[in-house]
Amino acid sequence: MSETVLTCKNVHKSFNEGNLSVDVLREVNLSIAKGEQVAIVGSSGAGKSTLLHLLGGLDNPTTGEIWVAGKLMSSLNPAEQGLWRNKNLGFVYQFHHLLPEFTALENVSMPLLIRGLSPAEAQEKAVYMLTQVGLEQRIKHKPGELSGGERQRTAVARALVTEPQCILADEPTGNLDKRTAEYVYERMLDLNKTIGTSLVLVTHAPDLAARMDRTLRLVDGFLMPAQS
Repeated sequence: MSETVLTCKNVHKSFNEGNLSVDVLREVNLSIAKGEQVAIVGSSGAGKSTLLHLLGGLDNPTTGEIWVAGKLMSSLNPAEQGLWRNKNLGFVYQFHHLLPEFTALENVSMPLLIRGLSPAEAQEKAVYMLTQVGLEQRIKHKPGELSGGERQRTAVARALVTEPQCILADEPTGNLDKRTAEYVYERMLDLNKTIGTSLVLVTHAPDLAARMDRTLRLVDGFLMPAQS
């Protein structure tokens, strides 16, 4: 049986707007196996990003359980959750969220330093990962000196440098032109397979979703297999 790295059990998420309670996710059940690639699609406002935040332990469900690498996230305090995320998850967003005052090398090294690696070891691993995404000549450049595609590749390297159990990617190529988006996506998939991590991808692009192992669709808060 495949090892499960992420699990949702009967997850419900609602938000209060004034006197109203708005249901965003309803009884979501989901299991992500080790090495599996899953696309989540749906219309704008369907709750895709909300689900990704819950899977990453960045928000708590109203009811239900989120398990990451065998641990129930609600059983951990905030500090423990942060350490567990750092150990097991990597995040790539539509906007790179790089720290502007640091170089590409420093940005990619940071998750490893937080984990407790020595600066020399963190830098070695960061250089390797930046090389894997084709940025070996740009490691000393700050985000403002990089193109949009280079910044996003740096963000991919940062997410993968810790060799996490799972990458959670929210429209990671949504701000890029088609050619650059294809390059970033290919590098992400290649590294995903090389390292053996799982990948959960939120996307509006049908061609990207079609290349994943399976595609799920969020409709009215319910998560279901997408119709082919």
